[in-house]
Amino acid sequence: MRGVRAVILCLLTALALSGCMRGSAPVAGVDTIAYGPSYVAPAPIPVAYAAPAPAGYDAAYRLDAGDRLRVVVYGQEGLTNTYAIDAGGSITLPLIGSVPARGRTPAGLAAEIAGKLRRGYIREPSVAVEVESYRPFFILGEVAAPGQYPYVPNMTVESAVAIAGGFSPRALRDRVTLTHTDASGSARVIVPLGTAISPGDTVLVGERWF
Repeated sequence: MRGVRAVILCLLTALALSGCMRGSAPVAGVDTIAYGPSYVAPAPIPVAYAAPAPAGYDAAYRLDAGDRLRVVVYGQEGLTNTYAIDAGGSITLPLIGSVPARGRTPAGLAAEIAGKLRRGYIREPSVAVEVESYRPFFILGEVAAPGQYPYVPNMTVESAVAIAGGFSPRALRDRVTLTHTDASGSARVIVPLGTAISPGDTVLVGERWF
């Protein structure tokens, strides 16, 4: 009997030890979750920086004398060139001669040139017109250097005054008289300094009386 008891006791001891080993496995699993592979940060997303876009002209801009235009006739190097609108409001191209430009948009002038070239010169002309430089603006009155200056896109009265050397000591600084001429005629209005100006406009800075 003692031998049988001894055998049973050994079997129970072995089973107990086996159960303890199986019970410790979940602990190892928890350790794997808590202290698993090191976290790897995602690669940084590259950032693209676009170059500043060149200032473009208004597609509805109306051409006039003093504007310089870049006329491109694709496939025709002899016609592609820079042309100035003369005092009569026209440009003169080889083959087709004088083309009225005053009052037209750049796109409208391109269509007119293409139409003239199509009549006996080029079968299917492709023409583009861009403003290379605008006609000047004028600034008069109480500024350091009144006169005529090249127009720059997005100009305001304030920037025009700065180009002319700033106000004189007796200038009326809070408002000016702006004269604008278009196809409908001329208009003269009193405007604040932040008002936009157009090519060919005249800015008049008045004198204060006290």
